[in-house]
Amino acid sequence: MYDLVVKDGMIITASGPLFADIALENGKIAALGKKLKGRQELNAQGLMVLPGVVDAHVHLDLPVRGDRSSDDFLSGTGAALAGGVTTVVDFTVGSHETALVEDLESRLETARPAVADYSFHCEVIGWRPGKEEQIAQAVERGITSFKFFTAYGDSGRRSDGGTLFRCFSKIAELGAVAVVHAEDDELIRVLTSELSEEQKGSMRALARTRPDTCEGAAIDQVAFYGEATGASVHVVHVSSGLGASRIDLARRRGVDITGETCPQYLFLTDEVYDRPDGHLYSASPALRSNRDRQALWSLLSSGVLDFVATDHCPFTRAQKTWKGSFSDLPYGLPGVELLLPLVYQGVLKGLIPVEHLPLITSQAPADRYGLTGKGRIVPGYDGDLVIFDPSAKWTVRAEDLHMNVDFSPYEGMEIQGKVLTTISRGEVVFGNGALCCDPGRGRFIPRKPRPTAPQSRGT
Repeated sequence: MYDLVVKDGMIITASGPLFADIALENGKIAALGKKLKGRQELNAQGLMVLPGVVDAHVHLDLPVRGDRSSDDFLSGTGAALAGGVTTVVDFTVGSHETALVEDLESRLETARPAVADYSFHCEVIGWRPGKEEQIAQAVERGITSFKFFTAYGDSGRRSDGGTLFRCFSKIAELGAVAVVHAEDDELIRVLTSELSEEQKGSMRALARTRPDTCEGAAIDQVAFYGEATGASVHVVHVSSGLGASRIDLARRRGVDITGETCPQYLFLTDEVYDRPDGHLYSASPALRSNRDRQALWSLLSSGVLDFVATDHCPFTRAQKTWKGSFSDLPYGLPGVELLLPLVYQGVLKGLIPVEHLPLITSQAPADRYGLTGKGRIVPGYDGDLVIFDPSAKWTVRAEDLHMNVDFSPYEGMEIQGKVLTTISRGEVVFGNGALCCDPGRGRFIPRKPRPTAPQSRGT
């Protein structure tokens, strides 16, 4: 008899639905079959069962301009579990003064209250002698992905071409992944300098100063450095059809490059900037046109884009008080709790096939970042499961969510499909609308170099 059996569910796999029981033992998936017996049994008849979602891009307790994002590791990972997300990948907070391993130690301490499993991308800020050795030391500590910015020069976070080339070379040698926020800093600076005073007082200026050209140009640059050095490259929060097409072009010539998009780019457009509360939608990259939104769904379905992550970085209404200019706002939107239900809307609308759902929310990010034991419903993998009601209908309201927010960019959206139960390492951690686990149960996931590229779904 097993510890826990999820019975009679429709298991959604990359090869199609499978009707079977799932047995969990000692925190792992032990067996799939019929009429399995458990000391605890959950009836999933008429429901979908998916692998625990992997949100590979979140910002919890992130320091921003003397403030912090409104979800800490306890509230943010709790909200993740409520949305079926059993693993998150956050970021260290880099600086010019500290070593990468020091940044990691600081974030590990901050993450101690987490209730979901977690890992980190190591943020690389600037170049100085010994940086290559710092990257190697971080790899020894289980960090195999390193974050670079081609934008934010004013804040000192931008990496110039020389830094990118040197770091990419070391990353290639170590079998790690270069993770890139790809926007052209010089283009942003020029376009911003051309704004009139009146334009600076409009949220539309955010999109005007960070166009899709800015994204496409930066992706071309980092793709070339990946090609020249042999480094694996991943582009975060791809927001435009142009940006995604540059990833496709590079991949066709043999570059190991992948890309993610986010729910905000799949569901929202720059029209929200015209609303009285348009400032609440500040994010970088900016929201795009409806044409881009449609293109991203198509490119996600075809496999040009590999997975969806949220870039979860929430702020309250007070934190986003309008002060007269878009440049005075913190950038970021909440989303970790809604990742799975939102992407499922694409299934319902025929934009992606249902068998892609576990690929783009679990398997592909786990594979790209070497999250061993995550992302699949296979014996020997971690017992991370989501029981999902594909028929349940509900309305998004910030007050009903577990994220520490008083605003949702999806407020009032009618949703079909709801997370009923979340299981993490064989333990029921969310059910009946409430968390049922203790703070600090989340585990840090050390990773090994040379993660595999996500399973191809396109050319």
